[in-house]
Amino acid sequence: MARIGVFLCHCGSNIAGAVDIPKVAEAARRLPQVVYVEDNKFTCSDPGQASIQQAIAEHKLNRVVIGACSPRMHEPTFRRTVAGAGLNPYLLEIANIREHCSWVHRNHVEEATAKAIDLVRSAVARVAWHEPLTPKQVWQEPLTPKQVGITRRALVIGGGIAGIQASLDIADAGYEVVLVEREPSIGGHMAQLDKTFPTLDCSACILTPKMTTVGQNPNIILLTYSEIEEISGFMGNFKVKIRKKARYIDTSKCTGCGECYKNCPVRNVAQIGVKSGARESR
Repeated sequence: MARIGVFLCHCGSNIAGAVDIPKVAEAARRLPQVVYVEDNKFTCSDPGQASIQQAIAEHKLNRVVIGACSPRMHEPTFRRTVAGAGLNPYLLEIANIREHCSWVHRNHVEEATAKAIDLVRSAVARVAWHEPLTPKQVWQEPLTPKQVGITRRALVIGGGIAGIQASLDIADAGYEVVLVEREPSIGGHMAQLDKTFPTLDCSACILTPKMTTVGQNPNIILLTYSEIEEISGFMGNFKVKIRKKARYIDTSKCTGCGECYKNCPVRNVAQIGVKSGARESR
């Protein structure tokens, strides 16, 4: 069972000037699985961090929620703090009640306080489901997180003008791109337009050179007439299953002359079916 400790920071007047911290603390005490709540003037200070470590030991906390500033600023600090008390640093959740709350609601204390309570409630509900990113439940110093390599390739789904431009930008940065389009050709709706707003330039004049560049760029793998069937994995290591539909031609030998279309057996069968259906309906 989770034993969650909630630590709220006044951050001087940065947070306490717009949020009623005692009211937030009182609401946090009523949340499920919360066994300890404390507020500090400056939680990121040495005394504030020492107070967190002491509470973890005394109250046998196995999850920690800190209501303070942005995790971009002090998440590494608080991870080291809980790790120093023997708790896995990934069993920590930060509720941003400064940038996301007090700073944008300076003149509305009641609304800011209600929002801070919601942010803390959400963090408590989330941290209860946290699991260590490593097999060890108890963390030992030094803090050495596991390193996972990433595949430096990008998948762009959709070959419209947005997908084309995204693919070109990524490819020009030196990364391999897989561009998947479900239609037989890229271009999307822009290829169907005559003029473009606001300059009334010819859409084909803008789009055609980009389409040609996509086909010629060595960093772009173009998969037309294809659809995504399955995506698994995680950021940096996704695995994507792509179904490429049959074209009934050898694309490596195709010159785009269109002669095969006239005698395409699939097209002819479809036309015969339409005509016979039409006679039957009469």
